[in-house]
Amino acid sequence: MFPTRRDFLQTSSLVACGLSVPTFLSRTALAAPTAGKPGAKDTILVVVQLTGGNDGLNTVVPFADPEYAKLRPTLKLPKAQLKKLNDSIGLHPSLDGLAKLWEEQSLCVVQGVGYPNPNQSHFRSMDIWQAGSTVQTLTDGWLGRALQAMPATPSFHVKYSSEGSPLAFDGAPVRVPSIASLDEFQLQLAAASSADKKQQRQLIEEAAKPQTGKPNLLDFVKRTAVHTYASSERLQELAKNYQPKVPYPNTGLANRLKLAGQLISADMGARIFYVSIDGFDTHANQLNAHANLLKEVSDAMAAFFKDMSARGHKDRILMMTFSEFGRRPYENGSKGTDHGAAAPMLLVGGKVKPGLVGEHPSLTDHQFGNLKHKVDFRQVYAAILDQWLGVNSKDVLGQTFEPVPILRS
Repeated sequence: MFPTRRDFLQTSSLVACGLSVPTFLSRTALAAPTAGKPGAKDTILVVVQLTGGNDGLNTVVPFADPEYAKLRPTLKLPKAQLKKLNDSIGLHPSLDGLAKLWEEQSLCVVQGVGYPNPNQSHFRSMDIWQAGSTVQTLTDGWLGRALQAMPATPSFHVKYSSEGSPLAFDGAPVRVPSIASLDEFQLQLAAASSADKKQQRQLIEEAAKPQTGKPNLLDFVKRTAVHTYASSERLQELAKNYQPKVPYPNTGLANRLKLAGQLISADMGARIFYVSIDGFDTHANQLNAHANLLKEVSDAMAAFFKDMSARGHKDRILMMTFSEFGRRPYENGSKGTDHGAAAPMLLVGGKVKPGLVGEHPSLTDHQFGNLKHKVDFRQVYAAILDQWLGVNSKDVLGQTFEPVPILRS
């Protein structure tokens, strides 16, 4: 059955509308599951990048080791203020939110994470972490390769200001959008006047009504545009009416995680979110700056996890922090620390295996002044890929890495 002139005009108008909406919506509006349908309860990964090289030694503190105080005469943290995890290890005092998640059995701390022959360049080391590879030429990312095995799975980079898209998503089957607000998903109708816009909306709504008879060749385009419109409307309504179950701090990272929470609540099937926070390159006057950064990270992550848990997503969420490298174990002459190597990774979720994983790096056995790593970061990635995202880690990482026990069996 050939399309009528009315069908053609109607569909042309719909296409015109669809062209001005982000491609994510038109690509996934038909395929994405909604809550209660198969696939809607898939696991979700939230990556939190600590840009600049986080000082792991003052994040996860070996307070019982006498070398700690010797190496850091002005940067050492008072034992009484630490959030103790056991008789020898404690969290920075600013990590109160994460310490509470530790008490709730929702925090896993992987100690001494790094890779062989560590690179002290911010750019090169960040590329290695984002690519999941140490080869010389890096062209795609570990999450991009993972998405090749997860067809039609939406993902988001929730950015700040002019932040570029991370290498981690390069190689994905479709471009992962970098967004700063839900306004970027607003449908812009191709009309000059409010009357024309009203007519176009009516046209879309009319097309959404059940049709009788044999479908014609333009039905798929019509249906895609209609669902795109509906998805855009749903996101805009969500942006206006979203009420967090717990208050979020008024910080940049918290706002980005809140936006991730809104997208999760939209039930559009998104499974990977990527956010970052800058400022961890603390070469001078580190003490207060680092404390403020860790507080922002801890409070934002705790608020997001509690909000998602209250919405029934506790066991779907896995949050992962990483930084391109740690800092040197000894402080410098500017009351800061210089580029180092091994550092901890923090994982939050309802299904994490709570506790400490791996040994804290030795404070006396250094490698060119750097803490030696105990766990290869790709062992953490392997666990996340194999056991959380359901993707073969060897295919993504290029070789087999033994997964570390970060998830409950």
